[in-house]
Amino acid sequence: MSTYEIKLVSDNILKISFAAPAQNDQIVKDVNNQLKQMIENGELLGGELLKVNGPASLPVAMVIAHHVGHLYQAIACFDPKLAKYVVSIAHGDKYSIGDLIS
Repeated sequence: MSTYEIKLVSDNILKISFAAPAQNDQIVKDVNNQLKQMIENGELLGGELLKVNGPASLPVAMVIAHHVGHLYQAIACFDPKLAKYVVSIAHGDKYSIGDLIS
């Protein structure tokens, strides 16, 4: 059983959530393996924008950023306090760090 769930849903939203209880040393391995598989299977092809939505520890967030940071022109993470996505990684001219996306 995996310790973390990752699903690509409509509108290029990567839904993430914790699954079976575990510590970060195991969770990051599971996240790494899942993302590698998703890229190999063609689920994460890259593109203009990827929105990430769900809870993550800092180590998990870093593994996710490592895998998707150069596949997409911009990565935005959902901020529940703002009820918007905040651009956290940006390559190119369309998005800038700190942009808010509905």
